[in-house]
This record gives sequence, structure tokens and C-alpha cells, in this order.
Amino acid sequence: MTRRLSPLAHAALATLLAAATLPTLAAVTADEAAKLKTSLTPLGAEKAGNKDGSIPAWTGGLTKAPAGYKSGDPRPDLFPGEKPVLSINAKNMDAHADKLSDGVKALMKKYPDFRIDVYPSHRTAAAPQWVYDNTFKNATRATLVDGGHGTEGAYGGTPFPLPKDGYEVMQNHRLAWLGSYVQAPVRVWVVTGDGKRTMASGGTQSFRKQYYDPEGSLDSFDGYYSLGKFVVSEPGSKAGEAILAHDAVNNGKPRGIWQYLVGQRRVRKAPSVAYDTPDSVTSGIGLFDEAFNLFGPIDKHELKLVGKKELYVPYNNNRAAGAKVADLVQPGTLNPALVRWELHRVWEVEATLAAGKRHVVPKRKYYIDEDSWQIVLFDGWDAKGDLWRTNFALMLTAPDIPAVIGNMLWGGYDLQTGAYYLNMASNELPTQYKPVPSIPRAFFSPEELANEGTR
Repeated sequence: MTRRLSPLAHAALATLLAAATLPTLAAVTADEAAKLKTSLTPLGAEKAGNKDGSIPAWTGGLTKAPAGYKSGDPRPDLFPGEKPVLSINAKNMDAHADKLSDGVKALMKKYPDFRIDVYPSHRTAAAPQWVYDNTFKNATRATLVDGGHGTEGAYGGTPFPLPKDGYEVMQNHRLAWLGSYVQAPVRVWVVTGDGKRTMASGGTQSFRKQYYDPEGSLDSFDGYYSLGKFVVSEPGSKAGEAILAHDAVNNGKPRGIWQYLVGQRRVRKAPSVAYDTPDSVTSGIGLFDEAFNLFGPIDKHELKLVGKKELYVPYNNNRAAGAKVADLVQPGTLNPALVRWELHRVWEVEATLAAGKRHVVPKRKYYIDEDSWQIVLFDGWDAKGDLWRTNFALMLTAPDIPAVIGNMLWGGYDLQTGAYYLNMASNELPTQYKPVPSIPRAFFSPEELANEGTR
């Protein structure tokens, strides 16, 4: 005989089932957090190297700028005398397949001249002590909200240094340490499938990473972790255009996106600057949620933590950041001779389209650097299940901040058309990712954006 549940029992059962499908919400215990002062780095990576020594132990990162370096100058190659210990291409990729992403293997198959030159690994990622202190506090106080796509109770450090699931890992990327207030002149280079290189956009990118305001606190934090503004100055046809973004840690504060379009001479809200809308800044090769390797919400996908693995990834690419554009941005791919790859441990997170949602990239695999918590590679598959896109961050090392920077020099390849782009590149420009004492919040207001409009 079947027993019917009361309405109250139904509600309790529904709550239990819902909780079972949600990501873990609890912070770690004090005993677990104590590992951040012993076997783990202050941000949660494994302090020890790997068994064969190809990944060294973390000994504090790189925190001292080269002698004579001035803030904002292009940063020099920090390992100029080193030679590759290994080169991998289509001919020998099978022997190294377990340490190559699907996207890198696809590039090797598509382009016979493409290779990755692997250099000795250097664990240069570092942050100020106050970021480490806040990370230790966050470990026992931060929780996921909004079905895993938001964070509560974190400030000024990695929110989940001992992550339990893919949602926490991706929140760590969103809130990764990249400095507090930064400006940089940048250009966006696109290369068509037939090898023609053009500059799609150029201008000034400004960030107010107020989650990392050294004078702030969890109590005074207003919920917006990053305010960003990109004002276009070249080419002439686009000069004056701008995008303004206010990104919040959870749904308690609405995301703000505005555009200033030449000709209309007004600032308008731009909710379409999100998800799989083609990114106009990259002439449509990239998608808006691929900007900075993750931009805006990704709540159309469910996230699964696959685990941690050793992978060859771009890293410590100061030489590429200082290269001539014509030397670096070549037909087919970036010049392999100028891009440095190293073996690092990364977290792998698989994103799968949620039931009832639509997105042109239903599946992605993200690889997140264990030391800096930034996405360093990710691949995307189309609705037919074919590998379609592979994106990268070259990872600029800035010991003057100190930090390893993944939100500059990132880009993506369309494996089906052969087009690709390199975004946020300061190559051949006088200033590179310059920390500044502060940028007023009013600088990032829609009203200020309207005042700046000249066309």
C-alpha cells in the first residue's frame, strides 16, 4: 500500500532533494584552514613540488622587481638566459598527451609548424601579506550563494582556498588577486583565417578592484568586486566607444553594464554584453563571456570539479609581452618561438549546459592555475560535440605588484575558421599594466562616461 505524504512532508523532501543537487555551502573547519600555514601556500596551492622535480616547491613567489624597474614600464623577461627543455609538436604530442589540453592538441594537428616550447617551471605567483591574511580568514567564513554562482562572507583574498567543488574554484578565479587599482593602454589584434592581421580596437583599460582595497574591510565592502572601463581611442572609426562594467560578488547587487556608442552620443544599458553574444571588441571572434577568460555570469552551465592535474600551460610570458606585434601575432597562431610554456598544476572544471538553458558553447573545460587561481586555458565544444574554441592567458609576471597577471594578454582560437585574437596587449606601447594609488569610484559611473563622450 502506498502512503501519501502530507504537504509538509512534501516540502521537506523537496528541500532535501534541492540541497542534494546544490554545491557545498559550508566553509572549511579551522583545522583544515590551518594547512594554509603548513603544507599549502597562503592561497591554497600545494607548497611542495612534484615527485620528479619538474614542478618546484613554492618558496614565496617573486616579490622583488628587477633593479631600475619603474612602475608601468614594460616588464622585462625574468629568465632571459633559459632555453627550452622540451619542444612538443604534432610529431611527438602522443608521448605527452596526458599533459596537453584538447585545444593545444587540436592546434598541433591543424598547424604543422605549431609547437610549444617548454621551459623550466617557476612558481612566481605571489601576493601581499594582507591578501594572505584575508585568505586565511575567508577560509572559515566564506560561503557560496546563488546556486553556487555567488559568494558571501569573503573580502580581500581568495574566498575558497581549499575548494570542495567546481563552483568554489570558479569563484576563486573571479576574485583572484590582480592588484587593486590599475590602468593600461591596450590593443586588440585579430587574425583572420587567411592570415591577415588587423587591430580591432585600441584604448585604455581601467580597473578598480575594490574587493582588494587595502583600506577596506568585509564590513565596508559594497558588494561590487570589480569596476572596469574600456575607452576606445583607435582605430578612428571606433574612437570614443566605451564599455563600463560593475560586477558584484552575488545577486544581492545587480550587475551593471553600459555602452557609449559613437553616433548615438548617449550611454545606454547593455544587458546583451554577456553570455554567448559575439564580442564586438574582438570583431566577433570571441564571445562576451570569454572576455578575460570569464566575464559576467556563467549560470547557464553546471560546474563539475574534475580534479587537479599537471598540464603544460603558458606562464611567465614577459618576453612575449615585450615583443614586436609583427613578430608575435602571426598567421595561424602566436609565434611559438616567443611564447613560454611551463608545467604547472591546474584545477580542471567542466562546465555543462544546464537543463532548459541555451548557449552556443554547451560544454567547456577550464584549467585554473593552482598558484594564482586564474584560468590559464579553456576549451569549448559546439552543439554537435566538436571542439570549437580554445582560449589562453599568457600570464604576465609582475613582481612589483606582486602578482601573476592573467587578465592581460589573453585570447582565443576559433579552431573551425582558423581566426584568432590577442586581447589586452600592450606590446609596443610605453606603459604596461600600471598600478596606481587609487581611481575614484565616480570615474566608473555612467554619468562620467557620458561626460567623456566626444563624438
